[in-house]
Amino acid sequence: MKNIIILGSTGSVGIQALDIVRYFPKDLNIVGLVADKNIDLLNKQISEFRPDFINCHQSLISKLELQEAVQTPNYEMISSPSVDLIVVATPSLYSLKDTLDALNIGKTIALASKEIIVSAQSLLDKIENGRTNILPVDSEPSAIWQCIEQESTVEKIIITASGGSLRNIPSKLYESVTPKQVLNHPTWSMGNKITIDSATFANKAFEVIESKWLFDLAYEKISVLVHPQSIVHSIVEFTDGSLKAQLASPDMRLPIQYALLFPERKPNNLVAPLNLAAIGKLEFQSVDNNKYPCFELIVEAGKLGKSYPATVCAADNILVNAFLEGKIKFTDIAKILDRVINGHKPSLITTESIIEITQESQIKTIELITN
Repeated sequence: MKNIIILGSTGSVGIQALDIVRYFPKDLNIVGLVADKNIDLLNKQISEFRPDFINCHQSLISKLELQEAVQTPNYEMISSPSVDLIVVATPSLYSLKDTLDALNIGKTIALASKEIIVSAQSLLDKIENGRTNILPVDSEPSAIWQCIEQESTVEKIIITASGGSLRNIPSKLYESVTPKQVLNHPTWSMGNKITIDSATFANKAFEVIESKWLFDLAYEKISVLVHPQSIVHSIVEFTDGSLKAQLASPDMRLPIQYALLFPERKPNNLVAPLNLAAIGKLEFQSVDNNKYPCFELIVEAGKLGKSYPATVCAADNILVNAFLEGKIKFTDIAKILDRVINGHKPSLITTESIIEITQESQIKTIELITN
């Protein structure tokens, strides 16, 4: 029985993680739930899972229905000897401090927030066993992890991408697309932020940077293919030229389950098994940088290192929200991101500076949007 804390239990990944816990009650036990402001859903989760520890936004603590649980600061919850695994299901850098704290005390993290790795690589490098204590939850790095488990002759990795909701729309029409169009993803059911990032290919660029750190490979060993069916989640090429791929239905509950139950695999009827004959064909295409300018911009920022990745993460978050609110066009995301990168004065990332760098990038991005 693994005792689990979920940071971000009311978000998309957190809800799906609880689906897995619900399905494997003899293997997984919730001891802590942390949410932000969705207090109604959090109280329902408390009633069902009866955790020992709970936390939420400070302004809403009085509305918690504690029952047997205790309202507990995150650090006390994370450092409890009873906790075996911490699921970081919050967006962006929201749980950066909690993640660093947990890794520093030797806890295992099931990580859904790729922005933490993208932005804070130099901080993670300083933590003993930091890389080995992170279990990736996102489908593509999870697929790579599954393919290279117990392998030692990896030559390169190939990350697949659905191509996003606009993959069949000519890029000359991008300037007039609406948020509703972009949020209509053809194969995945995801939150708004990651769905927009999928359409711009920002999400895929972040996965390249994340995978470079997670699997300790050079950038030239990582490539991306567009794969419209979203069945092959990643491919690993070995030194003898052979390939190993992980195939599964496009459902986040599968990589979440792999991280939660690792190293065991167990049957799960929540997700239908693949019927390759019914799918009929699997297609792969190279990435069109003219169609997805954000991809090259963000990968190059990753190669520049220092504070560039953190700056790009922060700017992208603001730009996605601005597009969803109708303040900018879809094509403005790449244009403004380019200006943010070119105007950035790089510095080294430290525990003290990362939040300041993030805030400065957000302010600069808002200024560019306004002007």
